[in-house]
Amino acid sequence: MKHGTAIVIGAGPAGLTAAVELQRRTAICPILLEATQEIGGISRTVRYKGNRMDIGGHRFFSKSDRVMQWWLQMMPIEGDADQEGHLRYHGQERGLPTSGPGPDPKNDDLVMLVRQRKSRIYFLRRFFDYPIRLTAATFRNLGLWRTMACGFSYLRAVLLPRRQEQTLEDFLINRFGRQLYRTFFESYTEKVWGVPCRQIGAEWGAQRIKGLSLRSVVAHFFRKLFAGRGDAGIAQKQTETSLIERFLYPKFGPGQLWEHAAELVQANGGELHLGIAVDRIHIEGNRVVAAEGVDASGQRATFHGDYFFSTMPVRDLIRAMGGSVPREVAEIAEGLVYRDFITVGLLVKKLAVAEKDGSPLRDNWIYIQEPDVTVGRLQIFNNWSPYLVQNQEKIWIGLEYFCNDTDRMWKYSDEEMVRLAVEEVARIGIVKPADVEDSHVVRMPKTYPAYFGSYSRFPEIRNFLDGIENLFLVGRNGMHKYNNQDHSMLTAMTAVDNIASGVTDKNNIWAINTEVEYHEEKAKA
Repeated sequence: MKHGTAIVIGAGPAGLTAAVELQRRTAICPILLEATQEIGGISRTVRYKGNRMDIGGHRFFSKSDRVMQWWLQMMPIEGDADQEGHLRYHGQERGLPTSGPGPDPKNDDLVMLVRQRKSRIYFLRRFFDYPIRLTAATFRNLGLWRTMACGFSYLRAVLLPRRQEQTLEDFLINRFGRQLYRTFFESYTEKVWGVPCRQIGAEWGAQRIKGLSLRSVVAHFFRKLFAGRGDAGIAQKQTETSLIERFLYPKFGPGQLWEHAAELVQANGGELHLGIAVDRIHIEGNRVVAAEGVDASGQRATFHGDYFFSTMPVRDLIRAMGGSVPREVAEIAEGLVYRDFITVGLLVKKLAVAEKDGSPLRDNWIYIQEPDVTVGRLQIFNNWSPYLVQNQEKIWIGLEYFCNDTDRMWKYSDEEMVRLAVEEVARIGIVKPADVEDSHVVRMPKTYPAYFGSYSRFPEIRNFLDGIENLFLVGRNGMHKYNNQDHSMLTAMTAVDNIASGVTDKNNIWAINTEVEYHEEKAKA
């Protein structure tokens, strides 16, 4: 069994998964260094006056049995099944390992809720199902001419596809047609990234929405129509990720699970240091020997180790390595682009819109496709878990804004951000200003690694970093790869697998969440 010390930079899903797996599978002691005072990275839960905010919205769903079982060993499903038994998920029945961290039997709140997924697009001041469904309501909302235009442009895309998918625009038009792309994807996507879709690499589509297309949406619709509940189990193995209808969710938000993981790491002898911003990586030969950082008081601290896991942004990692990095690699790293994220929480008496039967909206989140506002998405925290809201008679929403840290918006005061948010949701008819009772603003830097800038030369950075034998890049920012939470966890698990088994090749880490068929087709084009 491997022994030693592992320095893990970052206490988000990837970093904490690595720490837990190291303790479970080796005798290596993990030391976690987290730059902030919070656990969970973007998957943390923000607390404000008894209410909780899920930054970005996190569905606990994966097609990886290993990840699903890991979550459920940490936090079992409340009640374990619905009345019909459809939602039971037993790792033992799938031949999965039953050893692991395990839930805390003394804490009844450490449970997963089974939640129904609902998300819609808000466009033309109307709600459209997302993913788009070919229903009478959709056609009524679009109107005759838009519906016909969408149909003809989709047929054209099927008959005359763009053979070389070089951009995200190419990727989406090939799967939905130009008119559907412009109607339901273009405005929101450009809000997220701040550049036209024709400037974003097609890899983003392969990374995030993979098999989603109008054809897959129609196929899913008919499967449900003729099979009743369709792929009803929690695993939903046959369902495209963007189409899943049920997911697990920690009772008090995603941060609850990661805070529990951090407690387990410390209880088992690991260390957690908050407020340590790593800014120096010491390299000797082809090995990292130490990570150095500054704490909140300005004091420097150095941590020596045998293994190093990095979830910090690649640009910052390369900067921290200083003169050990070839000049060209350093220049490419400086050209990597990140999008930053602001959530404005609003506590309101009620929303100005409702379901057709007059009941409150049941959406988890709503994509705001309206081009006359800058808000990109709206979360309704009540619908993720009722336990995120202190007073069930109130509605607790989160308005999501995307920007760069050089933008004017990023520098807005909290008061300015709240004024903007209230004005915009009032303009599109979601909330009346008089109904807003309280607010809270959260900023998350470097939330989205971008697939433009110098990204096309990223393999040169990877080749250099992979040559450092005891350094493992894991997680979204750690790999500059727009991974979901489960994929970030799998990169950490695979890195620990490699250490435990003595594998030195890191290709299996980078292969996680890669759309192989897509990249093979692109190579042949």
